[in-house]
Amino acid sequence: MQLTMQTDYALRTLMFLAARTDRSTVDEVAGLYGISTHHVAKVVNQLARMGLVRSVRGVGGGIELARSPDEIRIGDVVMAFEGSRHLLECIGTENVCVIQPFCKLKGALAEAERLQRDYLNGITLRDVMPTPRQLTKVSAD
Repeated sequence: MQLTMQTDYALRTLMFLAARTDRSTVDEVAGLYGISTHHVAKVVNQLARMGLVRSVRGVGGGIELARSPDEIRIGDVVMAFEGSRHLLECIGTENVCVIQPFCKLKGALAEAERLQRDYLNGITLRDVMPTPRQLTKVSAD
């Protein structure tokens, strides 16, 4: 499985915000990672709709986590951005292959998907977030 750019940016944005003690801006996130401000803004909008990020307007405004890093599961974020894409079409759809009724590969790959989903849902943002010091070092380089 390869994650889309949007999912990658969403996870990186959450990691950045989790390591911060104050509000940040889309420009700060984009600047640290060297990615498009436009793409980060789109991701932040979706994260806000999911209730993971809060956007505050005006002086002193910016973006921040809306929930604790302990409450944000990596698997939930991946699923929200990736949807239910399967390794093979037959895992999510019946009657797409002539050998589907007796194919053991379908079952093996469906189990692999389940294990991956369960594993990612066992990891929280707290488990993968950098320390503020690590972010400061990266931005200084």
